[in-house]
Amino acid sequence: MALLTIDLNALVANYRTIAATVAPARAAGVVKADGYGLGAGIVADALYRAGCRDFFVALTGEATALRPTLPADARLFVLNGIAPGEEAALIAADAVPVLNCPADIERWAAAGRIAGRRLPAAVQVDSGMSRLGLAPDEVAAIAADPTMLGGIELVLVMSHLACGDEPGSGANAAQRARFDELAAMLPPAERSLANSGGSFLGGGFHGDLVRPGIALYGGAPQDGRPNPMRPVVALEARIVQWRDVPAGTGVGYGLTSVASHDRRIATLSYGYADGWPRMLSNRGAAYVAGVRAPIAGRVSMDSICIDVTDVAVDLLVATPNAELIGPHQSIDAVAADAGTIAYEILTSLRHRHARRIVALTQQEDATCGS
Repeated sequence: MALLTIDLNALVANYRTIAATVAPARAAGVVKADGYGLGAGIVADALYRAGCRDFFVALTGEATALRPTLPADARLFVLNGIAPGEEAALIAADAVPVLNCPADIERWAAAGRIAGRRLPAAVQVDSGMSRLGLAPDEVAAIAADPTMLGGIELVLVMSHLACGDEPGSGANAAQRARFDELAAMLPPAERSLANSGGSFLGGGFHGDLVRPGIALYGGAPQDGRPNPMRPVVALEARIVQWRDVPAGTGVGYGLTSVASHDRRIATLSYGYADGWPRMLSNRGAAYVAGVRAPIAGRVSMDSICIDVTDVAVDLLVATPNAELIGPHQSIDAVAADAGTIAYEILTSLRHRHARRIVALTQQEDATCGS
């Protein structure tokens, strides 16, 4: 079985790096998709201990599952709004929906009237990404008729940067200006625009609250710049067997890897059912005893073949596992080989791994001794 190591000390260190960068703004923790696949409860607990009090998930079901693990003073936002019939579940979870459209606003306002109190909510405006949020004419309609927000306690106005990971993109400044314009049309509330990349674009993007995601988990927040984050995950797969194969021998389904020279092939107990992209067939590599071992042939459901010709036999005999993510190969490097992004690699990792959690040390646990 493969081993996935999750270092909570690195997670907390990344949170603190971002928090220091954006101060006096606050840093939230985006823990959707089960904490980017690492376990939302484990991740949120570590971040809370580091001082985080604002958490974001995508779905009401995620909020319902996470709320019992969070202390009462933690705010829990639901990014994808309110599906019809979810109002009671959101109220029971003490969750704050992000209202993305007039229908969301109508449903939450009605729920507030039924509950006999103003219910907290965030409102998202579309500042140029064209994905989620109120269009400018919808914001103008609220500005003209503030009673549309009756029954709602507006606690946050937010938007999302399309190019926050591209520090040279002119779209960032354009979105910031548009966001400021639209937010000013709504009742006073805290503002949030920056994601992981936006957290490193400078104070003009920070507002009151930034919402880092991938950077917390060790992914590079911006393209073309050194990654200031510590790696949070490491992944090893078991070497099932290895063999010498003569020149001209094909490897794997379709025999798509055929070499002109003798080589040594090792088979790993890992594949696309575990979350390793099939796009890495004949691309990318693992590392054995610190030596790069290119993937040979197609990634199968439960196995990967790698070329270990350059690994000394004595080292191969002494090394039971191959490194897929670790000191020699970052999650961003794997993503680049697969033609995708670190988010997809991380959230694709399945639950067939053994998991080793590196617990918080006292130095990293802000609650120790309190």
